[in-house]
Amino acid sequence: MNSSLQHTLKKSVRFVGIGLHTGKEVRLVIKPAPVNSGIRFVRKDVEPKVLIPARIQYVTDVRFATTIGIGNSTVSTIEHLMSAFAGAGIDNAIVELDGPEVPASDGSAYSFCVLLDKAGKKEQKQPRRYLKILRPVTVRNGDSFICIEPCSNMKVTLEIDFNHPLIAKQRFSGVLDEQSYIEKISRARTFGFLKEVEMMQANGLALGGSLDNAVVLSEHSVLNEGGLRFPDEFVKHKVLDLVGDLYLAGMPILGHVKGFKTGHMVHSQLLQAILSNSDNYEVTEKEVPPVKKSFWAAQGKEASAAVANI
Repeated sequence: MNSSLQHTLKKSVRFVGIGLHTGKEVRLVIKPAPVNSGIRFVRKDVEPKVLIPARIQYVTDVRFATTIGIGNSTVSTIEHLMSAFAGAGIDNAIVELDGPEVPASDGSAYSFCVLLDKAGKKEQKQPRRYLKILRPVTVRNGDSFICIEPCSNMKVTLEIDFNHPLIAKQRFSGVLDEQSYIEKISRARTFGFLKEVEMMQANGLALGGSLDNAVVLSEHSVLNEGGLRFPDEFVKHKVLDLVGDLYLAGMPILGHVKGFKTGHMVHSQLLQAILSNSDNYEVTEKEVPPVKKSFWAAQGKEASAAVANI
């Protein structure tokens, strides 16, 4: 989010973890990629091997997570890794994995951000392209609402409303750049309610869900040791998901997204609505000042510990 040039990784990095919904161990490798190639996924365990572009036109399912695919080759739960790519300013990469789902890590994007920082960013000699919103676009789905308006930066204003005493109404509003994303958004974990998790697991879903990769709430308490990472962790995770889903535009978006009770479905519908009419947007290049200091250099022991666990 902080450069006028495209970036990929300096070297390949690896990650092993459990899929949140499948419960299966997956080995993942993120590799450098050429300019203008975008983020692409490939299943090493499926023949024929095809590169699946992380673009909205390849989305096949948005019910419990965001899934992309071509033919019988699909990859699910890509939103947290896509969010990390967007937040870290990575334009081009190849993600190889030997299973159907991106590992859950701790339920946030933080470990992926640390992994990308470990790989290092390589500047590429082509301008970064941005999807600049030219006029408002709105989507409503039941009691969910999302819109995007012209803005010179990427700004997000989201509100959630849950019938639970520890969540209730929460709101986040702010401009997102690399540092604010890492600091305020990346560590926010996915969350669920104990009764719903038990029901989903009984029906073959959320088989990898645990207190290690999600915030789980009973009727009156957070079950995770240590509690929440932020008082507003729930809405911040919704922002994290939104950032990842909107990066399926294939480039960063310049616009102010406003939403109420959003999820993967309306994120997908918004992006489809934007791209359905060329009057809504233009692809442009934007001069963005570089980050003046390394956020990661200031993280000390916490970032070092996260790298050590990868």
